[in-house]
Amino acid sequence: MKIIVTSLFVEDQDKALEFYTEKLGFVKKHDIPMGKFRWITLVSPDAQAGTELLLEPNEHPAAKEFQKKIVADGIPATMFGVDDIHKEYNRLLENGVKFTMEPTKMGEVTIAVFDDTCGNLIQIIEK
Repeated sequence: MKIIVTSLFVEDQDKALEFYTEKLGFVKKHDIPMGKFRWITLVSPDAQAGTELLLEPNEHPAAKEFQKKIVADGIPATMFGVDDIHKEYNRLLENGVKFTMEPTKMGEVTIAVFDDTCGNLIQIIEK
C-alpha cells in the first residue's frame, strides 16, 4: 500500500491552482470537471509519477471550520520537503510568497512556514 493522493482544503480552486503552479512550481496533473468543482491534482516537477496533491474545495462547513482553527493556532496544513531551505525560502520570497516563519532550526531539521493565500499555512522542511 502507498499514498497516491493527499488532499489540501482550499478556498478557491482557481486561485490555489495559480499559486501552487506559478509561485511554488508544482505541475498540474489532472484538471477534471466534477459538477460545481474540479478534480485538480498537482505533482512535484521532479516526481511527476509520485504522490498527487488534490486541491480540495473547502465547501463543507467542517472543512472551513477545520481550516480556520488550525490557521488561527499557527498549525500548517501540510509539509513539503526541500533540499536547501534557505535557497527555497529566497526563491519563494522573490515570487511574492509571504512567510509567517523564516527558516528556523528545530533540533535536527530546519523549517519555515508560509501562507498559501488559499486558507492554509504550509511548512517546508529541509530534508
